Amino acid sequence: MSRLAKRPITIPALAELKVLDGTISVKGPKGTLQKSSHRLISIDVGEGGVQVATKASTIEARALLGTYASHVRNMLHGVTTGYSKKLIVEGVGFKWEVVGDKLNLSLGFSHPVVMPIPAGLAVRAERNTLTIDGFDKELVGQFAANVRARKVPEPYKGKGIRYDSEVIRRKQGKKAA
Repeated sequence: MSRLAKRPITIPALAELKVLDGTISVKGPKGTLQKSSHRLISIDVGEGGVQVATKASTIEARALLGTYASHVRNMLHGVTTGYSKKLIVEGVGFKWEVVGDKLNLSLGFSHPVVMPIPAGLAVRAERNTLTIDGFDKELVGQFAANVRARKVPEPYKGKGIRYDSEVIRRKQGKKAA
């Protein structure tokens, strides 16, 4: 059994959690999130908080127990505090700008790369940093990964898009004879 799921999950004062017909609904000041639960997982809301348990003692149910406990924690944290990711672009002529609900990337290709910004995300572009804010952890992380995938940092000069905390291992390159 997952250690995370053994302890009840406390519900913050600003958040409201409901479980109806296998759907988890969390409402808070930042927004509302919904997620359907698995048939092998039961989620009970009580006085002490939210308790996640298995309905059967199968390997699949035990594997999903910690996952759904983390999903509930992430949903509660997202609607009260929110999530943020920072990306940094490095390279001569590499830049980005937010125009309406689109992100325009200039990454050294022969054409500009235009990415639509999903609803529920706030994207700010400064000089060489891009900040992605939102209340859905999965949406923030997936959009940041999609932006980074447009120009992955290369190991010789470090040019490309990287996360703020990411360290790029540099290679030496060719030696002159």
